[in-house]
Amino acid sequence: MLINSQFSCPVLNNKLTMTVNFFRALICINLLQGCYFRKDEGTHSTVHTSDNLGLRKRENIHKTLRYDRPSYNSDQLILDKLVEVYEKTIKPLEDAYNYNDLPIRTDMTAGQIKAKPMVLFLGPWSTGKTTMINYILDTDILRVGAEPTTSEFTVVNYGEKVKNTEGVVLISDKKKEFFPLEKYGQNFMERFKGVGLPHPLLKKITFVDTPGIIENRKQQERGYPFNEVIQWFIDRAELLFIVFDPTKLDVGLELETLFKQLKGKESQIRLILNKADSIASQELMRVYGALFWSLAPLINVTEPPRVYTGSFWPYEYKSNTNVQLFKQEEVSLLQDVNGIIENRLENKIAFVRQHAARVRIHALLVNEYLTKFKEEWTFFKDQDNVAMHMITHPEAYNVFRSVQSRQGISQFDLPDVKTYIDFFSKHSLLSFETLQQQCGYFSGCPMDHLDEAISIKLPALLEKVNRIKSSGQRDEL
Repeated sequence: MLINSQFSCPVLNNKLTMTVNFFRALICINLLQGCYFRKDEGTHSTVHTSDNLGLRKRENIHKTLRYDRPSYNSDQLILDKLVEVYEKTIKPLEDAYNYNDLPIRTDMTAGQIKAKPMVLFLGPWSTGKTTMINYILDTDILRVGAEPTTSEFTVVNYGEKVKNTEGVVLISDKKKEFFPLEKYGQNFMERFKGVGLPHPLLKKITFVDTPGIIENRKQQERGYPFNEVIQWFIDRAELLFIVFDPTKLDVGLELETLFKQLKGKESQIRLILNKADSIASQELMRVYGALFWSLAPLINVTEPPRVYTGSFWPYEYKSNTNVQLFKQEEVSLLQDVNGIIENRLENKIAFVRQHAARVRIHALLVNEYLTKFKEEWTFFKDQDNVAMHMITHPEAYNVFRSVQSRQGISQFDLPDVKTYIDFFSKHSLLSFETLQQQCGYFSGCPMDHLDEAISIKLPALLEKVNRIKSSGQRDEL
């Protein structure tokens, strides 16, 4: 009741109300989860150091992540079928209408469909992202330090032995998931690498470490399109860990940009307040509140992201801190990792279906531009002028509105008009064929095949996955 009455002021504007409600919700959630603070502790913060601390026991990690879980032959068969659906029903329209040249979330490969689930680590510099990966994998192979040490994008995956791989090698194989990153140039490839480790967890999952955000560094100084690369990884990650340090909570331009890029991925975001045992409990409460007060305007959702408070490194927790809470938080975080391993097939099917829906919208829009052009152009009009006016003023020809109303597409799923001004600057409108012209007497129409994949084949594949799981009939490899 105290919390409700404290934040019930009717004169708050909408933005501030959202901020307060977000902050209040997070406090309530963690109070219900057993977040408690001792009144008799001081507020003096201590340095997060390993001096005089023993190593932490790892039973919770081993037990929660279930290293011994088997691989199933049925899973591979489902993925093979998913690749077949993509290559036969989605890729033809991708190629016909140059979908991968759209300046928005694009590109898919068979390698990405078959790839292991990805966990992406994001956040300011020196918050413990790399140390956290080392801790989970019980290794010290990834270099850490008090100053910014991770200047590359590092893919951590399974290998029979410890091995470092250059980015150009990871990108060179067209059948692998990282091939599309080639478009970001040589400077990026020099800041991209892989590390192979013989750890059983990495047979099921891939970790990606990213350069820490440094607010006083301009993106141009990186030498490659940093935000575009970050977006590529965000779009393909099943879990997004954004790690914060209690002593570095400033929200600057780069962090604001990052949260804008996370739009649409809110359910996969996990906020981590790391090094929580380095400060006293009462101070942790204030830090906790300050963090979410700062982040609330950046995350415009009703349901706030899950937050984990803990200390994710191999050493014992500091004395006189909320050790039991931190242990529970660690188990919950590891259960989230477990979840994306268990739900790999469902997530892959959803990913392909979402991609198919975007390809469909693109094909329908290009077809509509062509249809309107043929209605508008006459022998007495210049083709290029008519096409250019239609591209720059599609609202005058109801291009987007026609597709939306006729196909029952939400306005929120339609790309921005500027997207197609850019797209048609690379590809002449007149270089494309209409959807009808794509049809063949024996082969049928590509759009019909795509519609069948979205409405029948992919849902049937998902139903098959659920049926196999519920019956327990999964043959081990």
